[in-house]
Amino acid sequence: MWAHSLTVQDYQDLIDRGWRRSGKYVYKPVMNQTCCPQYTIRCRPLQFQPSKSHKKVLKKMLKFLAKGEISKGNCGDEPMDSTVEDAVAGDFALINKLDIKCDLKTLSDDLKESLENEEMKKEKNSKKEESNESIHSQAIEEKLGSGEPSHSIKVHTVPKPGKGADLSKPPCRKAKEIRKERKRLKLMQQNPAGEHEGFQAQGQPPSLFPPKAKSNQPKSLEDLIFESLPENASHKLEVRVVRSSPPSSQFKATFQESYQVYKRYQMVIHKDPPDKPTVSQFTRFLCSSPLEAEYPPNGPECGYGSFHQQYWLDGKIIAVGVIDILPYCVSSVYLYYDPDYSFLSLGVYSALREIAFTRQLQEKTSQLCYYYMGFYIHSCPKMKYKGQYRPSDLLCPETYVWIPIEQCLPSLENSKYCRFNQDPEAVDEGRSKEPDRLQVFHKKAIMPYGVYKKSQKDPSEEAAVLQYASLVGQACAERMLLFRS
Repeated sequence: MWAHSLTVQDYQDLIDRGWRRSGKYVYKPVMNQTCCPQYTIRCRPLQFQPSKSHKKVLKKMLKFLAKGEISKGNCGDEPMDSTVEDAVAGDFALINKLDIKCDLKTLSDDLKESLENEEMKKEKNSKKEESNESIHSQAIEEKLGSGEPSHSIKVHTVPKPGKGADLSKPPCRKAKEIRKERKRLKLMQQNPAGEHEGFQAQGQPPSLFPPKAKSNQPKSLEDLIFESLPENASHKLEVRVVRSSPPSSQFKATFQESYQVYKRYQMVIHKDPPDKPTVSQFTRFLCSSPLEAEYPPNGPECGYGSFHQQYWLDGKIIAVGVIDILPYCVSSVYLYYDPDYSFLSLGVYSALREIAFTRQLQEKTSQLCYYYMGFYIHSCPKMKYKGQYRPSDLLCPETYVWIPIEQCLPSLENSKYCRFNQDPEAVDEGRSKEPDRLQVFHKKAIMPYGVYKKSQKDPSEEAAVLQYASLVGQACAERMLLFRS
């Protein structure tokens, strides 16, 4: 549907029923019919803990800012830049761009299968080899004591002719395990009581390292993002939030620079011809918004509505995150960036900044505590990366309740389309129950659908209105005005 104007509460309720917006165009996939069902996904920022690959991206940014260091090559488990919204055509590519290419978790099922087959072959081969190979424990112990590199620890001995492995010797153990065991025993001898208490307090298996004076609390997301830089840092990064609709003075002043970044991004990353990313297309897709700006006293300082989060490096824009700030969430719309800075994994970095921004807003506005990432498409390997921002929930496409993603994944492995709500009796509580109360705007007058339908003779008109009512739900149908010419 085309939304001329929406309150932020209207749009919040719509995205909680599976809708998304692209400019002023608001759309909802027909989940049980589409080839790739698109499930609305939200992250819970207050409980969010960055993963190892997230931390790598944040450390890479800090290194770059502090020393100007650029990582060479791509790490096997480090997400890179993706072309996510290629999965959806044209302007309705409302799938925000986090970096995904190299993360092993996003490998396609086919690739996973072939890897598993390889592993099975290797296992069979290694079982054959085991009968011709044994490890000398004594030689390993000597190696461990000598401080030599651990990669040369395996010592192969030729078994006696005609015999397999010597079964009287202890089973083979990895050198790493032996080292850990030795270290653990040594620590227990040094501090038998104190260390044990430390384990029980954490509720974890014995640590291999002596307890630190500081608490073992992992660094928070904010600690990692805002780690202090040296005075002589090579670069300065600043993130500014500017209102895009209605456009603020800062937005207008930076419009051309922002558009040029978008144009380069579309041409380099998405191979658009130079005449495709026009100013009007950019405005229609990423600047126009149906959301009305609202500034309630108990809301965030910047107010609710549509914004551009600009990433300024040394005084120039290198990336822009398009976001909506709604009553219960920050909703990510899109990200574009200068392709010269692809090495900084700006997709992942911006998502982590948006999660931190949501946490910051929540301090003043307690109900604003979610980060919506758009759509999760389990059947599309490129789109599964969103599930790595944990904890997160998926929206049940039938009852519109949120279910933790861990509970949804087994069902999605079996079927592309799933009802996540396990209660067979549960129904859509927000469904359209009284369509006659739906509000219609017709001939410059507002009227309930019950009045409007009396003057209608076209049978297809009723089907269209009832479908609209079922898709937006009763609350929105009564608040929003359905325009009929």
